[in-house]
Amino acid sequence: MKLQLVLAATALILASSPAAAQSMKPGLWEVNTKTQAASGKMQKDMADAERQMASMPPEQRKMMQEMMAKQGVSMGKGGPGTIGAKVCVTREMADRNDVPSQRDDCRHVTAPRSGNTMKISFTCTNPVSSGEGQITFAGPEAYTMKMAMNTVAQGKPEKYNMDASGKWLSADCGAIKPKGAPKK
Repeated sequence: MKLQLVLAATALILASSPAAAQSMKPGLWEVNTKTQAASGKMQKDMADAERQMASMPPEQRKMMQEMMAKQGVSMGKGGPGTIGAKVCVTREMADRNDVPSQRDDCRHVTAPRSGNTMKISFTCTNPVSSGEGQITFAGPEAYTMKMAMNTVAQGKPEKYNMDASGKWLSADCGAIKPKGAPKK
């Protein structure tokens, strides 16, 4: 009887190991996001911003890119229409599987992970927005995310679809400070 209990306990521990191995690594992450608005406005605005940046004199463009980099932000690094952000994930955030965010005004609800996927929903206050989606972890150093969001842009309701990918860069966050933990 004791042998059966030990075998059952061992099987349970082995079955839970892949989930534990899937925990996010703490440290500096790069998140590349591409957002598309149903109206097409977001894509147009992003293309305009990229054209404006490309048409700047080299020294002015470099200065703008350096200002953005100090905030952990880049444009187009993940392909046309993408915005990149470097974010710091603390050990506590990693233990909770909190996906990095640049915003402190959002409340997140996550479903327990099933294998390498986790469902998430959120509401934010500034601007007022909400959405839901799914995160797929490709190990402790990478994930992809798909979200459907609703917000108000220039006084009009707008629907967005967002594709994002996160990649662990380093255990040291350097000058990038962690944002507050997502509110539950």
